[in-house]
Amino acid sequence: MRLLNFNIIKLTLYFIIGIVLAFYYFIPNALSLFFASSSIVLLGIVHFIERKRHKKSFTFGLIVCLTTISFGSLFTNLHNEKRHDTHYLKLATTEQPITFRIKSLLKPSLYSEKYIIDILNIGDRTAYGKALLNVAKSDSTSRLDVDNIYTTKTALNPIQNPLNPNQFDYKAYLEKQYIYKQLSTTTPQLFLISTEKHTIYGYADAIRKHINSSLNTYHFSADELSIINALILGQRQDISKDITTHYINAGAIHILAVSGLHVGLILYLLTFLFKPLHRFKNGKLIAGIIIIILLWCFAIIAGLSSSVTRAVTMFSIVAFAMHSKRPTNIYNTLAFSILILVLCKPLILFDVGFQLSYLAVIAIVSIQPLLANLWTPKYYIPKKLWDVFTVTLAAQFGVLPISLFYFHQIPGLFFIANLLIIPFLGVILGLGILVIALASVALLPQFLADFYGGIIGLMNTLMAWISQHDAFLLKGISFSLLQVLSGYLIIVFLIGYFKNSTYKWLRLTFISIVVFYGVLIYSEFESSDSSFTVFHKSRYTILGKKENKALNIASNLDSIDHFRSLESYVTEQRIGSTRFDTLQSLYRYNDRYVLLIDSLGVYNLTNLNPDYIILINSPKINLNRLLKTLQPKAIIADGSNYKSYVARWKTTCLKTRIPFHSTYEKGAFIMEY
Repeated sequence: MRLLNFNIIKLTLYFIIGIVLAFYYFIPNALSLFFASSSIVLLGIVHFIERKRHKKSFTFGLIVCLTTISFGSLFTNLHNEKRHDTHYLKLATTEQPITFRIKSLLKPSLYSEKYIIDILNIGDRTAYGKALLNVAKSDSTSRLDVDNIYTTKTALNPIQNPLNPNQFDYKAYLEKQYIYKQLSTTTPQLFLISTEKHTIYGYADAIRKHINSSLNTYHFSADELSIINALILGQRQDISKDITTHYINAGAIHILAVSGLHVGLILYLLTFLFKPLHRFKNGKLIAGIIIIILLWCFAIIAGLSSSVTRAVTMFSIVAFAMHSKRPTNIYNTLAFSILILVLCKPLILFDVGFQLSYLAVIAIVSIQPLLANLWTPKYYIPKKLWDVFTVTLAAQFGVLPISLFYFHQIPGLFFIANLLIIPFLGVILGLGILVIALASVALLPQFLADFYGGIIGLMNTLMAWISQHDAFLLKGISFSLLQVLSGYLIIVFLIGYFKNSTYKWLRLTFISIVVFYGVLIYSEFESSDSSFTVFHKSRYTILGKKENKALNIASNLDSIDHFRSLESYVTEQRIGSTRFDTLQSLYRYNDRYVLLIDSLGVYNLTNLNPDYIILINSPKINLNRLLKTLQPKAIIADGSNYKSYVARWKTTCLKTRIPFHSTYEKGAFIMEY
């Protein structure tokens, strides 16, 4: 058992390597099964040969490594739903009615309600797999209940790729959740078949609906109710955009997502509540079992979302370790919880919340004691404030590199936000659970409801005030994956140096710093290129000419702020300066000429044949004549054109064998050196 505890970290790392290999490289199921079975047989043979050795050989360790990697790849393939024979991707879906069950609710967009659905049947054939459902909003639109079964004749459609460079890839994000297609429909096109509860998700949704209907009788405001749903029930669909922005800019968005912080506090409260059981025989074990059961009851009510399931799994193992009689190591406990999670859902490894949660916990465990030892306050209140500060700082050290990679910003006042909220978050959660319990049985006093609503309102006001200080919010920070890896090298070696204070660790720290600056120089050099981009923007034209770190934007937008994709492009491309201009009819880029033809359809040129022609604002032209006259290498149609015009131009170009690029279909058109 001691050997297993020692090796669980290595086994988890090997398993993760197998997941990464299977995700990025296609490995047939038969081949992955062959490797896994062969390696386990080979492992058994080597173990039999070396069974009398006190210390296993390098060969045995290598085979264990290969075996675990092969099983990581095998489990990833087995969980890949689209490899199943009955997956809807392998069935013809054209003009076939589709029957599906509502699995969970997503945050609605401006124009539609969104859901994750389980496909049940396509026509008369049993089908399998998850899809995205978009139901257009109207005055009569009401939210669909989880577990309701519907049928529709609406066809499944592909999920669109990002249309502009460096834009968030929602399609790739959904594919990591095994969601590959979507249904876009309206309420009248959905035909209800069943409202019976079939799954644990349906029963959890029914409980949440009962809780919300009970809370509605106590006159909580919409914002207060949305925060209660987020904090206690794990449902963030109804939080307004303004409140979400306030919490993000204040560096406290993690407060609104039920995750390790919330479950850890609930574990602390439950441990304190059931501590008297420790006095009885086997009371510690009984208390641990009760706590784990209650944690999973909370997870079910919160909808068993990825973040909730992840946090409850992790802290269930922590709770078991706390209430067992065997000595445990926190790093082994964390590694074991990671292994359990990736066994159940391998692609959770690529979930941003998963990465942030574990990096924060590992950083707290390893860095916080070092920070806490820097100062020992004599009095109780300063000591508690210092503990909160060091925990917050340690967690930020742990998530800083990867946060910069994903979010490109540092909320400078996150210390203040966390110091003001986290010490009281346990009270807010505990009181919230009490409020929900009393409201559910109609025993909640109105003064307690008003008091709790006031606390939530005060917290929202505080986050809004902190977020207003834009000077402390550092935005637009470009951070590559190589910088993330080298940044964590610095953190790991710094921790090693402060724990051991040896020349070896000091040398490794300096080497890691040199590597980080080398990566930074490489990233700067890589971004020092030039390009000409025709961006996609519905009803408008936006052109970008990039020369090294300078960007010249030409558009017919009233305000470029309406083009949100530009911010991510500027950040990722490490743009130093941006200049805005009006559209011209002719551009020259790297000895190539680009001609714009707008709604006037004028293209009188003498002694010049443009390499590329960009059609904007739906010009009424004879494209055949234009192609014969100017003989361009390619035609580009941007998002300012009517789709019917674009379809006609595409047909003409196909007949004349001229390359045609529509930003509606292929996204932005990019010319590079």
